[in-house]
Amino acid sequence: MEKTFSKHAVAKTHYVPYATDGAKENSGGSTAIMIMGAILATIFAASTAYSGMKAGLTVAAGIPGSIIGSGMVGVFAKKKGIFGKNLLQGMSSGGESIASGMIYVLPAIIIIGGKVNFFAGIAVGALAVLFAVGVASLVENYLLVEENGKLMYPESTAISEALDASEAGGDSLKHMGIGFGIGGIITLLTTQVFGWVNSVMTFVGNSSYRWKISTEVNPMLAGIGFVVGLDVSLTMFAGSYTKYIGAGMMLCGGIIGAIKLIPVIVTSIKKTLNARNDVGEEKNSLGVVSLLVAAIAIFIVGAFLAGNIVIAIIAGILSLVLALLFVIVSARLAGTIGCSNAPVSGMTIASLVVMTLVFALMGWTANAHNEILLLFGVFIVTAISVGGAYTQTQKVNYLVGGRRSEMMKYFMIAALIGVVVVVGTTVILAPQLAIKSANPPFGLPQANLIATLTTGILSGNLPWIMIIVGIIIAIVCWMLGLSIMTVALGFYLPISTTSIILVGALLKLLIEKLTKDKALRETRLSSGVSLSSGLIAGGSIIGLIGIILHVTGVLSNRVPAGFAGSNGMAVILLIIMAATIVIPLMRIKQPARKAQKQ
Repeated sequence: MEKTFSKHAVAKTHYVPYATDGAKENSGGSTAIMIMGAILATIFAASTAYSGMKAGLTVAAGIPGSIIGSGMVGVFAKKKGIFGKNLLQGMSSGGESIASGMIYVLPAIIIIGGKVNFFAGIAVGALAVLFAVGVASLVENYLLVEENGKLMYPESTAISEALDASEAGGDSLKHMGIGFGIGGIITLLTTQVFGWVNSVMTFVGNSSYRWKISTEVNPMLAGIGFVVGLDVSLTMFAGSYTKYIGAGMMLCGGIIGAIKLIPVIVTSIKKTLNARNDVGEEKNSLGVVSLLVAAIAIFIVGAFLAGNIVIAIIAGILSLVLALLFVIVSARLAGTIGCSNAPVSGMTIASLVVMTLVFALMGWTANAHNEILLLFGVFIVTAISVGGAYTQTQKVNYLVGGRRSEMMKYFMIAALIGVVVVVGTTVILAPQLAIKSANPPFGLPQANLIATLTTGILSGNLPWIMIIVGIIIAIVCWMLGLSIMTVALGFYLPISTTSIILVGALLKLLIEKLTKDKALRETRLSSGVSLSSGLIAGGSIIGLIGIILHVTGVLSNRVPAGFAGSNGMAVILLIIMAATIVIPLMRIKQPARKAQKQ
């Protein structure tokens, strides 16, 4: 998505919020806003968890949340105005941030043969939320106010612009609704729910050598492809399914990413230590209390889960130090490249390699020790993801002119809701997540990598030749300027997944090429992102409901027969999906109002 910068994002001495203090006194939070925010937090947490475990990619909820929130406020709480909309986008981000971190590590417990305990997962995730918000709250005034105009927070600016323009019309919400309908209906028809039609086309060749290629007609994955674009999709498609080579690539990518972050880490710590953090009339009591509670409780929870005081103390200290370090880095990176592009998985990999080596040196190498290690890893990755999302959300709040303490409370509640939803979703999907095959229902690229690394390091049985091959390929990608992590995703994901992501990107390219007028092209692509967000939400939510219905026995597994189960049916379904995406976008004839003024 093209990002625009606000006219207000200038030096702090000249900054004027969108709304005045007088308007602030009569608007903002309420029971209605809290209920709507809880619903959005649940939707974005569940859909992000589902789509992230399926494809290894997530889509930030700030802009979709601001669009949907604007529509909901317009219908149910119009008097709350921009402040109500602002709180809803914050709660959307709060729920989504949990999934965008937790899914990298939590499913790894299932992959190594363990079981995710619902209450243990909630306890660890909740402490991560409290810790991340507490740490970020100590530096947010410096990052958001003192560095205003230096740290641009591009996604925050785009979200605040979307909120400011929300009174202009509901086209984005309309296209998101269209996408949700397309994604939901197609998902209902396939084996994910009712199983009436086949959605996977498979072609096998054996004239000179055997080959096989599959494509799953999945609107959620097509929506992801539209959002990420051709470069990312092609890079992912270039991979194959070779786990240990992908592990080597991701390990090398994580190390290179961590090395690149060293200047950022040093700068963040220096400026944080030297910065004044005068928060004016708004006291930071909630943030400080949250930080202290999390820092103490992590040892208590760790001792309970590990059954060993020494493990709890050492793992707790390591987790707190690494999480503290990378929460600050994540908060600062949100100001430079945005949360969507922050290397959360790379920071997590670097942290877990350190912790795994310490566990190995201490002789804690059993599978039970690995489960404890991964639970502490869940704490770290969740804190990193929440830290960046919270700071980005508070920057939007600063641009809009909302109350900092109010946003902290609403964001924290949404994040805690997200913890329950994501852990619950993982427990429900556990049977599917445990399936290991050439074409598994969930790719779990990051979780597979982390399970591979921690198990291999602890057991000393990593296939180092394959890992080294992956490292070499990663170095070549780095020298060529390619995204190592994106290529590595392709090595983990089945081609049926990467190919339909590529189809979504090609549909975006088609819209670009068919639209000659620049302003109209930008409008159609922007609407396409809204439609794609609907595809992702519709496909993932309905898919998740389908799995719940199958697991509980309400629906039985059904395999379509005859033509409905053939490749031809899948091809027809693909054509229908492509047409329902392209036609609504091509019917847009006029540029957006904002584009007309420019």
